[in-house]
Amino acid sequence: MMNQPMKRFKLEIETDGSNDIINLHETLKPQVRELKGEGLLHLFIVGSTAALTTMEFESGLVKTDMAEVMQRLIPDDAHYAHEATWNDDNGHSHVRAALVGPSVTVPYADGRLLTGEYQQIVLMEFDTRPRKRTIICTALP
Repeated sequence: MMNQPMKRFKLEIETDGSNDIINLHETLKPQVRELKGEGLLHLFIVGSTAALTTMEFESGLVKTDMAEVMQRLIPDDAHYAHEATWNDDNGHSHVRAALVGPSVTVPYADGRLLTGEYQQIVLMEFDTRPRKRTIICTALP
C-alpha cells in the first residue's frame, strides 16, 4: 500500500477572550473524514496567549473548574514583568498558554479521531480580549 502524502489545512476560530474554551471536535470532523488509513493529526495554534489540549467538554469543567484552577495557579492580578515591559494586561495569559502548550497530536484511523468517548480537542483562550485564532492542522499518514 502506497503512503498517502502529508495533508495540511487551517481552522479559523473566533474566541470571546478570557478563559473561553472551544470544543474543536465537531469543527474537525469534516476534514478528518477525508483522511484515509491511519496516522497522526497534529494541531498547532498560532499565537502566544492561547493553547490546545484535550479534556471532557462539559459545562462544570469548561465554565468553572478550569478558570478557577488557572486563577489559583496563575492569578490575573499578580505582577508580571511582561505587563511592565509592554504596558498591557495579559502577562498571565502568556504564562497560562505556555504551561498548557500550543499543540496536540491525536491518532486517527479510517476518517475518525481515536480519542476517548469523553475526550475532546479544545482551544483554550487566555488573552484578555476576543481574538481570531488560526490553528494549523497537519495530517501525517
